[in-house]
Amino acid sequence: MGAGAAGASAFAASCSGNRQEAPKAPNILFVIADDWSYPHAGAYGDRGIRTPAFDRVAREGVLFTNSFCASPSCTPSRSAVLSGRPIYNCGEAGVLYGSIPKDLPLFTHALEDGGYFVGYTGKGWGPGDPEALGVKRSPTGKAFQSRRHPAGIRAGLDPRDYAANFADFLAERPKEKPFFFWLGSTEPHRVYALGAGLGIGKKLSDVKVPPQWPDVEVIESDILDYYSEVEWMDQQVAKALDALEKTGELENTVVVITSDNGMPFPRAKVNLYDAGTHMPLAIRWGKRAPGGRVVDDFVSHTDLASTFLEAAGLPALPGSTGRSLVPLLTSKRNGTIDPEREYVVTALERHTMCRPDGATYPMRALRTRDFLYIRNFEPDRWPTGGPDFISSNKATHGDVDGAPTKDFFLDPANQAKYPQLYELGFGKRPAEELYNVRNDPAQVKNIAGSPAAVATLSRYRDRLETILRGDGDPRIDGKDPWQAYPYRQTRGFGASMNRSLSPEEREKAAGAGTHKPE
Repeated sequence: MGAGAAGASAFAASCSGNRQEAPKAPNILFVIADDWSYPHAGAYGDRGIRTPAFDRVAREGVLFTNSFCASPSCTPSRSAVLSGRPIYNCGEAGVLYGSIPKDLPLFTHALEDGGYFVGYTGKGWGPGDPEALGVKRSPTGKAFQSRRHPAGIRAGLDPRDYAANFADFLAERPKEKPFFFWLGSTEPHRVYALGAGLGIGKKLSDVKVPPQWPDVEVIESDILDYYSEVEWMDQQVAKALDALEKTGELENTVVVITSDNGMPFPRAKVNLYDAGTHMPLAIRWGKRAPGGRVVDDFVSHTDLASTFLEAAGLPALPGSTGRSLVPLLTSKRNGTIDPEREYVVTALERHTMCRPDGATYPMRALRTRDFLYIRNFEPDRWPTGGPDFISSNKATHGDVDGAPTKDFFLDPANQAKYPQLYELGFGKRPAEELYNVRNDPAQVKNIAGSPAAVATLSRYRDRLETILRGDGDPRIDGKDPWQAYPYRQTRGFGASMNRSLSPEEREKAAGAGTHKPE
């Protein structure tokens, strides 16, 4: 019997009353924000933003500096979390507005089968139709969505009271069962209330504009609005931690705080640059994870499924390629702990329907401490969807969310004034990109065509291809099943997998022009 199976047997015995055979199974509180990038948290040294809840978990647990999502798009990112697989091994779950293959194992189902009480609030898996391919269970458990904030919260914020819904979940949990709860904040997904950051007292000088965008007031203010929603999310997490602490269960709970993909700005979300894939991550696990540590190993969201199942004493999912983070959490060391964790692979196929016939924009990337290598399989296509096609977002350049920053770039006068920055965010790209991340952390200087980088480019090209072939990625063999996948409506299991608004709230938000899209 393997270690995982032995742990599962011991856990089952403890649930049946033989408490001497195994320690109490830990609870798991998984907080996943929507469109939040590294390093926008106080624990990472960003002085323009206040995130005391995230900072507390980092201080009392482990702060990760090289954590990456599997894909910079909501649905595929969440599919990779749930399955422990790269998106190219998730079938239709690997595209936005897809569905979940019924034979795709999910760790939440494994936890339920192993005796856990599983539920969620806010945004779970999605957007998409999780039932279309035959899945019979919610991918994130029972929905707790009924509690709302009192009227009068800022336009653009989710009216659901995540912490109150979590408290309802805790009250309903059978006392003999451990729990897994998915707290899916829809913040800081757009759209934002215009001027929200300035409205809560932030200053334009708080912002350090990265070099891929002009340092102008409209973009500084847009970033402050993004900060305001990150801070709102953090405040709700603080309340959830208070609710957990009141139960006396905090020390026996694995608390994870991260995001699904990067910030909704040009060359960030829906891109394989760090602004789209590099994620905040802090994990607290009482005495099991010695606190106050910073870990620099490369970790992926595909590692979370194996982490949760190992913590629960259950075997890993079939087909999962992620590696459990438990050894990193239980170590007493800082910095690099496992030298084999030296890279991550990220991927994208299709985000919005922003090209004729649903054409994808396939990308794969290999990220190490020294370089980021990106392979663009269809360089003749527009990565953003381009200036002519009206996308499912009802706009041109549909893979860039509507925003003041996007409007700034689409002004012809600004394109003429900042031609290089416009091309970085909205132009076509070569088949290969290579960035020296030590010298160019924002990844704006592609050195793939440099004679000095020939050997490095060849090495990274070969290494990525070897990894993808080993993973069985259809794309590396010239196959494209993704383009045929339909673009499905969001529905499923009696509750929205994404945003749930009453008709009155939806009308009010639409009138303010600040509602978050489905």
